[in-house]
Formats: sequence, C-alpha cells, structure tokens
Amino acid sequence: MIKEFKEFISKGNVMDMAVGIIIGGAFTTIVNKLVECILMPIIGIISGGKSVEDMSVMVGNAAIGYGAFIQAIIDFLLVALVLFFIIKALNKAKNAVAKPEEVAPAEPEPVPADIELLTEIRDLLKEKK
Repeated sequence: MIKEFKEFISKGNVMDMAVGIIIGGAFTTIVNKLVECILMPIIGIISGGKSVEDMSVMVGNAAIGYGAFIQAIIDFLLVALVLFFIIKALNKAKNAVAKPEEVAPAEPEPVPADIELLTEIRDLLKEKK
C-alpha cells in the first residue's frame, strides 16, 4: 500500500496539481492586495471617501453590510479576469510550440529509368492478357 501511495504521489498530474494550487494561492494574495490597496481606494474616492467594505444600510437596529459582499465580488472577478488572461497567453504559447512552422511536402524522388521501363513492360503485359 505504501508503494502504491508513492506511485500515486510521484505521478506528474498530482505534482502539477499541487504546484498549481500553491501558485494559485500566492497569486490570489497578489490580486487581493491589488484590489485592497489600489483599486478599492480609487473606488472609495469615487464613492465620496467611503470604503466599499464599510458600506452598509441600517434596517431598524441592524446594519446590513453589503459592502463586504461587493468587495468579495470585485476580488473574485479580478482574480478570474487575470487568470483568464494568463491561461489565454499560456494556450497561445503552447499552440505556437506545438505547431512548428509548416514545411512544404518534399517532392517525390524521380523514378529511375530502369524502374520506369520495367513498369511500362508490366503494364503492357497486363493489357495483352
């Protein structure tokens, strides 16, 4: 069972997935900081100096904080958009590598004269039968 587990873990797909998850987590942190430190302050300036995350509406004694929800949607959309562009670029690069420049098909080698003569004789014998 230990041997099977080692084979499973050492397979390329599992390792690729693990690396992808780790890089994805780090990448998500980068995009979240972009949103938190750059985009949201700009949106806050546009919205009159209010932080989007702090936006809420009072209903009776309860505050409904819709701003945090909007913040989460913006984070998600930006992460998805950046990942879309990265995957698109990777696919384009992958296709460029996978499809090398097409080479014109080579012209067939000329048939030697003796083979051509034998072929003609064979064809004439077939016609006489």
